[in-house]
Amino acid sequence: MLNKFLPNEHVPSIFDVDPSELKNKGIKGVITDLDNTLVAWNVEDATEDIKDWFQKMNDHGIQVTIVSNNKEARVKLFSQPLDATFIYSARKPLAKAFKKARKQMKLRKGEVVVVGDQLLTDVLGGNMAGYHTILVVPIVETDGLLTKFNRQIERRILNWMRRKGKITWDRSDR
Repeated sequence: MLNKFLPNEHVPSIFDVDPSELKNKGIKGVITDLDNTLVAWNVEDATEDIKDWFQKMNDHGIQVTIVSNNKEARVKLFSQPLDATFIYSARKPLAKAFKKARKQMKLRKGEVVVVGDQLLTDVLGGNMAGYHTILVVPIVETDGLLTKFNRQIERRILNWMRRKGKITWDRSDR
């Protein structure tokens, strides 16, 4: 059961998710989390670096859909200036929002990756929906109340994976 929390890849940040590499692997769509994946959870707008990352994905023909458990106002405010499609109140890790995002992009399962900073929502949900998952290091170490609780569970799962030899990287690798 704990293997459902195991990401296919781990990278330091969203900027290490390279559009050329994705394209070479046949990936045409990215489902990404918002808070602590694209920007810090308490930052409203996309940074210039994030705008550039979205543009690079677009230049390579890769669609990006933001899937967040956050409220509509937060996700919409962030997504609209990027002209990015989004799903709010996603109820991750339930697979429904991941599948909806893929269908909106009109892609097959093998053409999509899920990127996020949390094992309990992004990785678990992406794995349960059958997608390739990429875990990134959270942008900031502070979190909302529910996420703080999730991080405690996440640390235990990561420690178990490390002891079992399933992962060799450290969560803080940047």
